[in-house]
Amino acid sequence: MHTRQGEFERIRTVLAEADADEPLSAREIVRLLEEHDIEIDSPHRVATVLGRHAETGDVEVIRSQPYRYRVQTSDASG
Repeated sequence: MHTRQGEFERIRTVLAEADADEPLSAREIVRLLEEHDIEIDSPHRVATVLGRHAETGDVEVIRSQPYRYRVQTSDASG
């Protein structure tokens, strides 16, 4: 399944607005997205999107139960 760039940017934007200090699980991220009226298929989809971006260093994956994700939310244009 192909990951669309827009999904990652929406996740990153919501996490930046939430200003989460701690890594979040995919389920917690889905809840935040829902609070911002952003629909995403499932926690599995969030994990897929973030896992792919972990390969480029934009996301840190903490391999615990459940996996947790820390997304680089700082603005790179500054």
